[in-house]
This record gives sequence, structure tokens and C-alpha cells, in this order.
Amino acid sequence: MKITVLGCGAIGKLWLAALSQQKHQVQGWLKSSRSYLSVHIDEMNGEIFNQPIPTNNSDHLTNSELLIVCLKAWQVADAVNNLLPKLSPNCPILLLHNGMGTQEELLSAPNPILLGVTTHGAYQDDQQVYHTASGLTYIGSATSNATGLSSLANVLHQSLPDVAWHNEILSISWLKLAANCVVNPLTALYECQNGDLLRYPEQVNILCEEIIQVMQRENIHTTIDNLISYVYDVIKLTAKNYSSMLQDVRAKRRTEIDYITGYLLRQARAHGLAAPENTRIYNLVKHKER
Repeated sequence: MKITVLGCGAIGKLWLAALSQQKHQVQGWLKSSRSYLSVHIDEMNGEIFNQPIPTNNSDHLTNSELLIVCLKAWQVADAVNNLLPKLSPNCPILLLHNGMGTQEELLSAPNPILLGVTTHGAYQDDQQVYHTASGLTYIGSATSNATGLSSLANVLHQSLPDVAWHNEILSISWLKLAANCVVNPLTALYECQNGDLLRYPEQVNILCEEIIQVMQRENIHTTIDNLISYVYDVIKLTAKNYSSMLQDVRAKRRTEIDYITGYLLRQARAHGLAAPENTRIYNLVKHKER
């Protein structure tokens, strides 16, 4: 397949390398005008990957059969909308990022929109990417014209397993959002590793109790016990990780709080719900971000 990856951070480079190894015609898309990007992955499918990958080729973009978006959530709408005039309206757009809400910002796009949720772990240090944890990626349709694209999961699975199609991708996305609403802002505020949140069970539980009220109004069916168990599983499995929000705060970058807790609060208001603890945490992170 001819594929463009928009956003060439750690996860974007991981997909570029994995797809390239399977002989797909891939390119990255950058803000800068470079025509090649050096991609160096430590332990890519058990091997070192170190190759230049082409970037910013307009003909490649026009003929792309898939656009994978690996940007920060707040960057997505502007970046994708800028590419739409060059992109075939039939080219599916796969959104792979933390948080929710970007799909609503792209509703005017004629393209099929897919949501993706991944548990792969990767970080970048001095242009070298370290693939720290293999994981599972679910993809599914966010728009009605994407429902027949389940075969894409098989294509992506051959490159970076495991990838599976999920008919209820919104439910999976909400579970991921719930974990992000707990882990990201709390670690950013306490400036700690994910595992250190085990010291704050009361606060974790209060956040979850507010989150599940919104999820239930959104017709996402789970119990408070299942949600709390899921969040603690994420905390334990990623115990040694530093969340992306903490890394953004330390680097004085804009965080994704508006698409994580901010999205939750927008949905809560739409349903007439109060979420005082999530609101307090949101305001603290915004203050820290400023």
C-alpha cells in the first residue's frame, strides 16, 4: 500500500519503520520542507532499524491509500485540514493519539475516519526511538463510510502486531480516555512515575466515580469496579513510565489536557453533570501549563 504518516515522533517513526519493513510504500509528512527523515529504531521486531524514509512528496500524498495521524491531539485538526485538498477523498484517515474530540473537528472531511487505540510504548531520545513495549492496537470506524475497512487491520497487523478491528471502538476509546484522565494529569501535577499513583487511591477512585457517570450517559456500559480495576491495571503495567503529559509539562510544551480531561468535562456539561474533582485537576494542569 501507499501510506503517509502525519506526525513523525516516536510512534509515527515506529509505524514508518514497521510498514517499510513489510515493503509498503511509505512516507512521513513534516512541517519542515525536508525530503527525507532519518529513522533509527532500537529493537524494531527484534532488530535495529536505521534507514532514511522519504517525506513531504505531494504526489505520494495524493495517491496515498491510508493516512496515519500520530500527532498530539491539539495539532490534528489544523494539520489534517491543511492536507485535505491534496488528499483523495477516498483515502481513509486513521487517528492514533491520546484523548478524544478530534474526530468531531474533522466531520466536514469526506474521507472515511478511523479511530485507533494502542498500548505500544515508545519514546525518542536524541532522534533515536526506543520501542519499550509491544502492545495491542485496536482500530474501528468513526464515520459510517469507514465501516467496511476492517481489512486494514490485517494489513497493519502484518507490520506491527497485534492489530485488531473492533466494532465498538468508541467503548475502547472511552476506557483509554478514562485511564488518561487519571494517569496523565495526576502524574503531571505530582511529577511522578505512573506507578507512584498507587499512593493516591482515594483521589484515583473519586476521579473514576465522576468519569463513569459521564461514560454511562454516553452509553458506554461498564461498572465502577471494572473501571477502577482497569485504571489500576494501566498504572501497574506502566509503573515505570513517565506520562506524556508530565513530559510535556517538563519541556514547557502545550499538553493534551483539553482533549483528555477537557473532553470529559465538555461531555459532562452536555449531560448536565458536575465533575468537581476532574474540574479541579483540569484547572491545576492548565495553570501549570501556562
